[in-house]
Amino acid sequence: MAKRLLICYAHPDDESFGSGAMIAKYVAEGVEVYYLCATDGDRGTIPTEMANLYPSVRELRLAELECAARVLGFKQVFALGYKDSGMMNSEHNADPACLWYQYQHCPQDVVRRVVEVMRRVRPHVVLTFNKYGGYGHPDHIAIQRATEQAFHLAGDAQYASSLSPWKPQKLYYGALPTSFLRFLLWMLRLRGKDPRKMGVNQDIDFQAVVDNAEPVHARVKIVGFLKAWDEASACHKSQGGGGTMARFPAWLRRLLYRHQGFTRVVPRPLSDAVDENDLFAGVIAD
Repeated sequence: MAKRLLICYAHPDDESFGSGAMIAKYVAEGVEVYYLCATDGDRGTIPTEMANLYPSVRELRLAELECAARVLGFKQVFALGYKDSGMMNSEHNADPACLWYQYQHCPQDVVRRVVEVMRRVRPHVVLTFNKYGGYGHPDHIAIQRATEQAFHLAGDAQYASSLSPWKPQKLYYGALPTSFLRFLLWMLRLRGKDPRKMGVNQDIDFQAVVDNAEPVHARVKIVGFLKAWDEASACHKSQGGGGTMARFPAWLRRLLYRHQGFTRVVPRPLSDAVDENDLFAGVIAD
């Protein structure tokens, strides 16, 4: 019986930039990996030379996701189709069609849709963002909250649905070691950068990213899958894929990216220390 992993993220590119090597690793090992992409990424900033490639940013971003899905080998992609909310406190947060607005006003509807995907996929392991949404993006926070609620409701026979209940065995957040994040923070300050104003639009608070980091409980070896990571990331050219990281020397990347960290939420760890090297440790595949 194949093991099944469901990844619940917010945008086209989150799967590749954040987890591309890990996804490729598990697919190569025979795991069925599914992706729930909550929004269509239509608020993403794209290069001017790509503006006329597709009728809309939405169609461009979804085409890039389709490319990445082929590279990574997803069993299936579930696109919920919410509009991108933009960064926190932007005018786009008030769009009734965006994920953040929907979760703020009709959270039960968003949770229900995630429950339905979980009951359809029947994953053994579920992965999403940490509580801060990685870097504070409202869509990341919304899908994290909805996923965590759905994780507990999917197996509840009293929760109404046309699909049979399914109880996933493990829930993880993506994580980076706090020591590594603090090193990056030190490097930013050394270069005279304001860590509270990072990113293309200077709307990412990297200090808050460090302050909201979660402990790492699982370290999964990914060093053999950096090429697939590069190829999947390159699919998202409009968001800078195939850029800076791919230009680092291969030996340096193998040194820096030997493992990827994850925070185990369910079952709760006995202590905040690394005690696993596989997200499927202890899983009973049925």
